[in-house]
This record gives sequence, structure tokens and C-alpha cells, in this order.
Amino acid sequence: MEGVGDLYLPPAPDGQLPCVVLCHGFSGTMDRLFPHAERFAAEGVAALVFDYRGFGESGGEPRQLADIYGQQEDLRAAIAFARRSEHVDLRGVMLWGNSLGGAHVISVAAGDPEIVAVVAQIPFNGFPKRVEGRPTWQTLRLLRAIGWDALRGKLGLRPYYIPMVGRPGELAVAATADAEQHIQALSSGEATTLWRNRVAPRALLSMMRYHPEQAAVRLTMPLVVCVAADDHETPIETTRALAERAPRGELRSYPGTHFTFYTDSATREHVLTDQIAFLRRCLQQG
Repeated sequence: MEGVGDLYLPPAPDGQLPCVVLCHGFSGTMDRLFPHAERFAAEGVAALVFDYRGFGESGGEPRQLADIYGQQEDLRAAIAFARRSEHVDLRGVMLWGNSLGGAHVISVAAGDPEIVAVVAQIPFNGFPKRVEGRPTWQTLRLLRAIGWDALRGKLGLRPYYIPMVGRPGELAVAATADAEQHIQALSSGEATTLWRNRVAPRALLSMMRYHPEQAAVRLTMPLVVCVAADDHETPIETTRALAERAPRGELRSYPGTHFTFYTDSATREHVLTDQIAFLRRCLQQG
């Protein structure tokens, strides 16, 4: 299996640079993080983006199946690649993760004390007991899709794919008005070329047992958790535990919902500016 990524460097790199490794979310692809990588590079920090196995340009079958432990291995491979680069100061590697990627950066950094700092943006920390705006019948329909896809996986059959995001009432992992706006953004001028609006829902079974707060207690480096005040996908009620349990954790809340971080350019800029300042401070202290 071949993993694919891109290392962004400042226009005139001078010596070895600190580097941030960026991890996308559940169904994301690295091209959605190109603007973030460009911004980091403009600030004098190398930035590595990559696709997890089965997504985007990376190899791996079946496609569009989020393998939690496989993705963590992919992140470790990306960190190792960064540390081998002639452009990167191996003592200055930092992690940045969005949504499910926000869970991975915490889990992986807990076993890698050489990581300088961690940014977890709208991170996953277990499913909420109830998703606002999702009626019981819709939840049951999603559970049936998860069960059917899991059975197909045990039988070695092709996944039963469903949309990642959909309109209210549709069968999808996220089917809310906010998710619908996200689809509209993806079909606008910011459209991605690698992202596909379909996933194998069996992955949600392993996510039900995934609680990165258990790893947060072992973090030795600073952690900032950036959340959306009205997030229904990764609500602050679950994500705040990541910052509270990390010995050097801090929580920052911003107006909006989970998808505001994707669709609102002003919010993205505000959050990214704060994150760059946090990473710079960690580098200076380190």
C-alpha cells in the first residue's frame, strides 16, 4: 500500500524548520487542508498533509473505510517521514488534527513524547448520546446500515456505502441543515477534487469504542482543543474532557457549529491565527 502526501515549505526555506503534520477528519482528503498548509508555510513552518489509506490519492482497499488503528499507523508514518526530511528539524515536529483527526493526534502523541505540541480542532471523543436534529427513526436506519455493512465486511463483500453528509431526512452519517450547507460549500468554488461523499458505515462501530480522552492523560506536551460552541457532531460536552484530562491542556471555544469550521472563511482564519500563535509559543518554550 502506498501512502501519498505533500510537504509544504516556505518560499525560501532557510535551514531546518519546525514542521506541523496535519490530519483530516473521518472522510476527509488532504486537499481540504492545502489552504492550512499554505498558511503554515507562509509563517515559516513546514506543513505535511497526507491521505489516509483508502482515501484520496493513497492506496488501500476497500476504499472509503475509516480504519482507526490503520489511520493512526498512517499518522506515525507521516511523522517518521517528516523527521527524515532534510528540511525539518526533528526536534520541532507538531501535530494538528481535525474532527476524527483531532482524536488521532492525541492518541498518537500520547506515545510519542518528542512531539512538541498538539492542536485538536473540533475533535472526536466518542459519540454523543443523542444528536440534535436526528429523530429516533433516522438513528435506527443508520444503525441498520452499519450492521449490514459490518456483516458484508465479515463475509468479504464490497462495502455497503452511504453518504457522509446529506440533507435532513436522508440516510447519511451527518444529515442536518449544517451538513447540507457543507455539501453546498463543496460544490462551490472551494470544491475538492479528491473528496467523495460516501463512506463504509461499519467504521462507526469501532468509533463507538474510541475515546481519546483515555490517551489525553498521558500527553507530556501542550494541547489546545478548539471547539465550536454549537457543535452537535462533536459537542463541547464530550470534547472538553480532552483538554481537562491533558496535564497541559487548554480549551478554546468559538461561535458556530461543527461545519462552521469548514464553510466560514472568517472563522477558519480566526481559529488558524490562534493556533499558529499557540504553536509558536510552544516552540519558544521548547
